[in-house]
Amino acid sequence: MKTLYPQNNAARTLVDLGGIWDFRLEGDREWQRISVPASYNDQSPDPRFRRHVGKAEYRRKITVPSLWKGMRVCLRFDGAAHSARILLDGKEIGSHRGGFLPFEVELGGILEAGESAWLTVETDNRINHSTLPIGTEDGSTFLGSDNPGITAVEAGKKRQLEQGINQPAFDFFNYTGLQRPVRLIATPKAYIRDVTVVARTDGTVCWSAETCGGEGQEVRVEFLDADEKTVAAGAGSEGSTRIPEPRLWEPRPGTPYLYTARFTFGEDIYEQPFGIREVRVEGTRFLINGKPFRFHGPCKHEDSAFHGRGMDQTLNMMDINLYRWMHANCFRTSHYPYAEEMYRLCDREGIVIVDETPAVGMWADENYGWNLKPYHEEVLKDMIARDKNHPCVVMWSLGNEPDTETYPDKAYDYWHPLYELAHREDPQGRPVTLVGCQNRYERDRIIPAMDVVMINRYYGWYNLSGDLETARYALRMELDWWEKLGKPLILSEYGADTIPGLHGAAPEMFTEEFQVAFYETFNACLDEREFVIGEMPWNFADFSTCQGPLRVGGNRKGLFSRDRQPKMAAHYFRKRWGEMEERTGKQH
Repeated sequence: MKTLYPQNNAARTLVDLGGIWDFRLEGDREWQRISVPASYNDQSPDPRFRRHVGKAEYRRKITVPSLWKGMRVCLRFDGAAHSARILLDGKEIGSHRGGFLPFEVELGGILEAGESAWLTVETDNRINHSTLPIGTEDGSTFLGSDNPGITAVEAGKKRQLEQGINQPAFDFFNYTGLQRPVRLIATPKAYIRDVTVVARTDGTVCWSAETCGGEGQEVRVEFLDADEKTVAAGAGSEGSTRIPEPRLWEPRPGTPYLYTARFTFGEDIYEQPFGIREVRVEGTRFLINGKPFRFHGPCKHEDSAFHGRGMDQTLNMMDINLYRWMHANCFRTSHYPYAEEMYRLCDREGIVIVDETPAVGMWADENYGWNLKPYHEEVLKDMIARDKNHPCVVMWSLGNEPDTETYPDKAYDYWHPLYELAHREDPQGRPVTLVGCQNRYERDRIIPAMDVVMINRYYGWYNLSGDLETARYALRMELDWWEKLGKPLILSEYGADTIPGLHGAAPEMFTEEFQVAFYETFNACLDEREFVIGEMPWNFADFSTCQGPLRVGGNRKGLFSRDRQPKMAAHYFRKRWGEMEERTGKQH
């Protein structure tokens, strides 16, 4: 669904519906209070909130301002996990599938200016073979089990299924609810539906605009510099012009210079920030504006205490400031598209993003997900449509850690059309990748077919546990294999669980000393090879997961604790990446 990011200007206006709503879990009769936007799971000590599987209802009264008479009015939801039904005064007016991308519900003819109604949003967090991310349908996870099954265990799994217990096939908590902003939006009746801006380093800017209504009216566009001075202009629903003496958008430690394209159509106005920059893969190099770029920055999650996965601008700003403190220049949106506010912040701060769909942990069977593929295609197209104009987004990731070795031909047949689709949909022609898990990489057909190879590896942790010398041997052996492919490679996850404050004279597993030694071992191998163009430690900060025997209060692989206090590894990377940034700065 194409839906422009909301803005207030001379033609458009909005009302933020964030605040305290009525809320109840499925089966409850009484309403209680809850905050929006935020996950509902951690907003109450009632354990049902944390463990709930199924539907939940949000409710509040809304009023369309009288001043909006004669305007197009809609509700915009930035993210409702994982599916939602929208009702006004008990009557359904819209629905949406997927929890990480926005959707709108038109109110014309339903609720007019000056009128009020009760808005109810029913969310559903159940996950299965047909959702992204994926969950169980048969009482077991797609992650597999070393236990062939004993009667009592199998009986317990069957009882879980009968009780509706729904397990994720991914290693992060299944936060849910109205996790991103909800707004009432007003535009002119004849309005701009979508805009696209593609800028080249020679100053050439191509644009297009989709409009609704206003037959016979012309689209006009002005291009403004950072001082809001007009530097170029044009007219028509599509066209091109040239910005003289262009200033480029450069990632850290460069200057992320932003222009604005101001589109006008009749009474409507929409302003789209953009950067002049080009990305491409050339041999084993990743080029931004023709210069080799090395990715260095931890992957992260949308995750914090109380908010869960809820959008929090204060947290976003703190996280980006910590990235700057570490001299990090990138992250991957593991494992779903993030709230748009983070991308807009990274546009301004020069932090590079690898944008990823919520296709995480896909299983392998003889059908290899073909019932899921149409929906996967829809999500990929919607993600690209939402994020195509962000200069910070330099690569698309189709998904994370699918099984690509059990049925390598079927995996190729599933993923390669998605690779081609991403290239067709993206007007900027960004590189496309798929993140591979620890596997029999010599059997894999699809990861080597990507523009950039991205692999997650945990030698010395999940395998060869604690033996860093042998982990070094194994990693070097694998990197020798990938080097023959002749493509750039990013180590997109690697890390070790670490309990903050746990120390030892010897670097034993779970100590802060071991985490640093683990990274020193891996990074020494990466530094030996020019085709390795990036390192993305797992993870930026500790994050919440489902409870399990491998998780003590969540995943502890963060360079920071969940409350953003640095571990020793954060200081280690600050020094390492600071030296990288200094070298890059001298090259500029």
